[in-house]
Amino acid sequence: MPKIYLDRDDRIICYGNPAGFVRGDDAVVDNLFHTEEMTAFLEKRQIIATWQDGIYDRLSSGAPMEEAVAESSARLKFVRIWQLKPNADIGLKFISYDEVCKRYGEPDPANYAAVWDGCLETNNLEEIYAKFNLNHPADFTGHSLSMSDVVELYNDSGSEFHYCDRCGFTEISFQPPQQTQQQNM
Repeated sequence: MPKIYLDRDDRIICYGNPAGFVRGDDAVVDNLFHTEEMTAFLEKRQIIATWQDGIYDRLSSGAPMEEAVAESSARLKFVRIWQLKPNADIGLKFISYDEVCKRYGEPDPANYAAVWDGCLETNNLEEIYAKFNLNHPADFTGHSLSMSDVVELYNDSGSEFHYCDRCGFTEISFQPPQQTQQQNM
């Protein structure tokens, strides 16, 4: 039996464990299985993966496949983390929203780069903050989430942007160039 395969129900099985599921040309795969071997398996089959926490738990608990599919797509939005580019004005870094507006105007998307794009087990901003400070996703390339960073929550109906402020988050208007979800940033 192969180490990674698709079963009859289009579940991805990795070393005997339910790692995710396939729907058409797309797959939702648990971050636990975000390895070169899994990526190669999916690429070979031309399957585009969305990496998300909690899929393994839902599938291994015996939840019906339809429930795991519905939970992964209906409720949660994708998350994109924006951080200031290395060449951005040093005065923009690690300051509150009020201060940036006072000195420079609204945060300028041209000063930011997306450093992570994916799906988490939550859309709660405080939980996202904790995740990107205490337990970074394996493919996260930025620094710990801090003041001046922007968290984008998005789905097919659009995006909302939240500036990481002195205390909590402030929703802002922030229109970066059109992005497509990238699985391997």
